[in-house]
Amino acid sequence: MSANQRIAVAVGTFLLLGVVAVLGWSYHSGKAGPAAPAANVVVVNVTSPDDLGPGTLREALFIVAAAKGKANVLIKTKSVTLKTALPPLMNLHGVRIVAEPAGVEIDAQALASGPVFDVTGANTSLEGLVLRNCPAAAILLRAAHFHLQSSTIESCDVGVDVAENASDVLLEHNRFVNDRVGVRFTAPNRDTVVAGNSFMQNKVAGLWAVRGEPVAGGGTISVRDNHFNGAGSGVVAGNVGILVERNDFANAPDGAVHLVGAGAVIRGNHISGAAPMGIIAENARDAVIDNNELDHLTTYAIMVRGSANALVRGNRIHNCGYGMAFVLGDPAKPSTVVENTIIEPQFNGIDVIGDSPIVRRNQVLHPHPFALHVVDYQPPGGQNVRARPFLEGNNFRADAVQVASENTQVASESAQGPATARQQ
Repeated sequence: MSANQRIAVAVGTFLLLGVVAVLGWSYHSGKAGPAAPAANVVVVNVTSPDDLGPGTLREALFIVAAAKGKANVLIKTKSVTLKTALPPLMNLHGVRIVAEPAGVEIDAQALASGPVFDVTGANTSLEGLVLRNCPAAAILLRAAHFHLQSSTIESCDVGVDVAENASDVLLEHNRFVNDRVGVRFTAPNRDTVVAGNSFMQNKVAGLWAVRGEPVAGGGTISVRDNHFNGAGSGVVAGNVGILVERNDFANAPDGAVHLVGAGAVIRGNHISGAAPMGIIAENARDAVIDNNELDHLTTYAIMVRGSANALVRGNRIHNCGYGMAFVLGDPAKPSTVVENTIIEPQFNGIDVIGDSPIVRRNQVLHPHPFALHVVDYQPPGGQNVRARPFLEGNNFRADAVQVASENTQVASESAQGPATARQQ
């Protein structure tokens, strides 16, 4: 090998070693280099029960709003007394407010108006609070990704007021006591769950989800595994997509569940206690009332009135005044009544008044006096409305079925006069 060739080989080897060294340094520096710094978490302690000043909840919310990262607010005092409205609750990165002693009480009695917490920022969580004596809403929710957990809202106008733009809402393991309305929705808020809560002695309703007209899409509110006791109504739903499932209702003087408009599924609930009615579907469309157990109600367990395309299926009713009633429905869109079991009603099992439901494979056991009572409806001075139910495969004793004359007048839906169904 000539001298020039040896020089060329040496230069090539040197360059190759240099490339290998650079690649090795790049690999090791990538593996051993420091990770990107995590976003700062600001921790703010609330140590004063006062309305104004250092260490107060008010000061904490101002600090939270200006924080450059996620904020945690730890309430370490046993109580907070508010005299004026708090600033809106927001942080661009999210905020979590936690009551460290169990049941920190926030008293809003002195507020003239407005909510205690006006939640305008996304990713907000409240845990372990007790909010009392709110003249308006305890919590006004106007943002996405909200979580309320293990808190009590008592003696407020509305516990949680959920605006139409809110979504991804989780309310779990809370108590709503003696409020006018426990939780109120004005729209079918997307990805919203109300689970494992207690609603007690709410004057108008435990949960209110009503809007004037239905909207396409928008999601379904899931209301499951809650306990409702002593509210005027447990759930009032109208034109809002809602699934009411596996809840326990007791002692609701205005009805455990009241449906109007479209969009409701009532499934797998237990309804009982000294209340006149269980489930009322009034001027409802496409309601599904499925697989519920209802007992010891003083009048009707299920009342479907002025409604269209309701499905009443697989419900179990016992020891009520009456079983079910179907009143003045849409004959072009009849309700379907299938595979329900009614045991020991004090009066009639099924009343059909000026309606034409499809009644299939139902059982009425030990009625007093009629399993099925069908009657036309004629208001004073008005046109007679014929009752024409379609019957198929039901378990009714022949002597427990009565059809009233088509000229019979009925003064009200709850009339106890004779009436039953016509075999077709």
